[in-house]
Amino acid sequence: MNDKITKIIDEVSVMTILEVADLVKALEEKFGVSAQMAVAATPTAVESPTAEAGEEQTTFNVVLTAAGANKISVIKAVREVVPTLGLAEAKTLVESAPKEVLTGVNKATAEEAKKKLEAVGATAELK
Repeated sequence: MNDKITKIIDEVSVMTILEVADLVKALEEKFGVSAQMAVAATPTAVESPTAEAGEEQTTFNVVLTAAGANKISVIKAVREVVPTLGLAEAKTLVESAPKEVLTGVNKATAEEAKKKLEAVGATAELK
């Protein structure tokens, strides 16, 4: 990597989540692009090797695919599902959907989180 990129990475690594979110918004506005386009271009269905072997999946990721019309309720539900998130972090997560809410949880926890998110109008899926 060249020195400019290394310096930028060093600067970003010491920023808070809110500062990084503000940086992303500023870059989107400056260059007329959206970070969502890169996310939408990634494949959504990737099969795990365990699925091919016929074994039952034991860990799941809960992905918030869309916030829906009632964003405030979805933010509250995300904070309920992930109590370690602050209000700003939950808001950033909801606004950057599709985004993983929980990673590597058991099936019961994943299904419960999905139900809570869908109950407030969000769209979620298990991977």
